[in-house]
Amino acid sequence: MLIRLNRAQPYVLSLFRFVVGLLFAFHGAATLFGVLGGNEAETGAWPGWYAALIQLVCGGLVALGLGTRAAAFLASGSMAYAYFKVHQPEAFLPLQNNGEASAMFCWAFLLLVFTGPGAVALDRFFGSRNTAANGEGTPRREKAPAVSV
Repeated sequence: MLIRLNRAQPYVLSLFRFVVGLLFAFHGAATLFGVLGGNEAETGAWPGWYAALIQLVCGGLVALGLGTRAAAFLASGSMAYAYFKVHQPEAFLPLQNNGEASAMFCWAFLLLVFTGPGAVALDRFFGSRNTAANGEGTPRREKAPAVSV
């Protein structure tokens, strides 16, 4: 059973990345364009309009798996900012200050910074294509040299 779960892990990670990125992009689209039940932010208004732009662009990139780690890093930081500047001053806990979405997105994107995009992503397509063109195949990790004390 565990072997099957371990084999599925890169694919489930890709599904997780896609869903989180898509939901984040929907938040941005709702704020930028007033669609999906959102209220349109005034163009250039700080911080709402810029946050929505980050949400739309980074969410789209993460969903596609293109520049995943960098986009997830920026998205995570923007959600940390949103939580601590907008929600946390209202109350300490996310349940009390309506900051649950910001906290969850922040941690989900931080996870993607460290795990990468998973098996199914445009990052993998372009990465394997460039590596195959060089005739190198899969890059190998070299052992770190032992440090003597």
